Order: sequence, then structure tokens, then C-alpha cells
Amino acid sequence: MILKFLDNMEKYFCQLLLAVFVCILFAQIVLREVFGYSIPWSEELSVYLFVWFAYFGASFAVRKSAHNRVTFQYKLLPKNKVWIFELLSDIIWLIFNLIIMYFCYEFVFNKMNSFWKSQTVGVPMKYVYLILPLAFALMSIRVIQVNYIKFIQHKTISDPEAEAVEELLHKDHFEAEKK
Repeated sequence: MILKFLDNMEKYFCQLLLAVFVCILFAQIVLREVFGYSIPWSEELSVYLFVWFAYFGASFAVRKSAHNRVTFQYKLLPKNKVWIFELLSDIIWLIFNLIIMYFCYEFVFNKMNSFWKSQTVGVPMKYVYLILPLAFALMSIRVIQVNYIKFIQHKTISDPEAEAVEELLHKDHFEAEKK
């Protein structure tokens, strides 16, 4: 149960954040249009929740191996050598994530003034910007996890979008044969 939660943690956070910021925005629209009242903090909080949603979504995409990649150059290589370049690009990505995580951590915990607060919500901006080192740490963990699954456990992780396209092509092909 705990392992399943940890494996899908970003998905659950994304669902929660999406539900909360959509409800806040819906309430803001109804209150403004029907009652002529505006919640002063709603838009600012919704923006912060959306930013957190986007970063957790990026980490979830890494876990599902669904990030956009440039892969046309792999078609020029022998199929049995492609994995080397995929692994190399993931190592470079991991190094990039760790460098960005370090600078974000330095910024949030050592350079930010603790008195900086958001304008309408009033929370310290450290909590808003905390998503930066957290997201890059999560993406780094997910890059390692995906490569462990691919290269140590020898399991195939396929992009959900590629699976959906393949399913549609198979379905269209099957329907064409029926006619």
C-alpha cells in the first residue's frame, strides 16, 4: 500500500491540486458573476497551486517515461546500441536535475529573505518556491527509478501516449479488415 502510494505520489498530488485550484477558480467566478463579490486571494493561490501542479506533473511524466524526447537520431543507430545513448542522455538529464536542484535549494533556503511574503495570501514565499528543489529531486529519483526498471529489472516502460496511439492504430486496422 505504501509502495503503491510512493510510486504514484505525484499523480495523487496532481489530482488534489487540480481539484483544489479548479474549485477555487469556480467559486471565484460564481461569486464575482452572481454576487458581485471577489475573493482577493483566490487568483494568487490558484497560480501557486497550478505551478505546484505543473512541477508534480513533470515528475509524474518522468515516472511514466512520458517526457518529450528527441529520438530521431536513434533510428540511425543499430538497434542493439540505442540503449547506450538513451542511458547517456538520462545520465546527462540526471546531472542537470541535480545541478538545478542544488541552485534552487541554495536560493530557497540560503538566499531568500524570510520576510518575503505573497501579496494577498500572506504565506512566506519560501513555501511557494519550495516546489523547485522538491520537483527536481523527485525528477532525479524518477530518472533513476525508470532506468533501474529498464536496465536492471529488464522491464519495458512504454510511453502511455505511444500505447494509446498504437491501440488506435490497431483498432483502425482491425475495423478496416472487418469491412
